[in-house]
Amino acid sequence: MKRTAGGPQNLNTNADFMSNNKLGKIHVYTGHGKGKTTAALGLAIRALGQGLKVGIIYFDKGGDYYSERKILDKIKHLNIDYCAFGLPRLSKNKGFRFKNQVGDIKGAAAAIKQAKLWFKKNFDLLILDEINTTVKTGLLNCDDILILIKQKPKNLELILTGRYCPQEIVDLADLVTEMNAKKHYISQGLIARPGIDY
Repeated sequence: MKRTAGGPQNLNTNADFMSNNKLGKIHVYTGHGKGKTTAALGLAIRALGQGLKVGIIYFDKGGDYYSERKILDKIKHLNIDYCAFGLPRLSKNKGFRFKNQVGDIKGAAAAIKQAKLWFKKNFDLLILDEINTTVKTGLLNCDDILILIKQKPKNLELILTGRYCPQEIVDLADLVTEMNAKKHYISQGLIARPGIDY
C-alpha cells in the first residue's frame, strides 16, 4: 500500500462507503470535560474529506462569537451546512446568562423541527450540538430527543453532544464517549478564549 503524509492511498471511495451501507450509527459525546463539540467538528472535517454531506445544528448556541462558524460560512460549497438556534448566552458586560428565556425554549423547539427537516435532505452525517444538555436545562424533554432519534433515516450517522446525556439516549447510542475533566486551566482563573474554547 502506497503511503504519503496524507495517509493510505487505497481507501474506500464515497461510492464504496455508501454501497457497503456502513453509515447509520448514533454517537454520543458527553461528560464534564472539554472536547465534545471539538470532537464532533473533527468528525465533520473527516466526513467532508470522504465526500459526505454534513449538517450541524447548534442547540442553545445563539450569538456570533463561536469561532468555527467563520470557517463554516466559507466552506459551505464543500457540502456542509449549519443552523444555530437559541438566544445569545454570553455578553461582555454580564458574562454567561444561565436563566432561560422564552426565546431559548422556542429556539430548542425550532432546532428539533430543523433536524426533522434535514432528515429529508440526504445528509450523511448530522451533528446535534449541545442537544444532550437541553434536558438538564429544561429546554427540551428527553422524549423530544428520543422521538427524534427514532425518526432518523437508516443511513444517517447522527452525533449528539453535550453534558448530562440522559441514560435513555445513552442506551440508544452505538458509540458513547465521556469526556472527563482530569485537569482544566479554568480552575487557575483563566477565562474561555476565542479560537481555543469557543
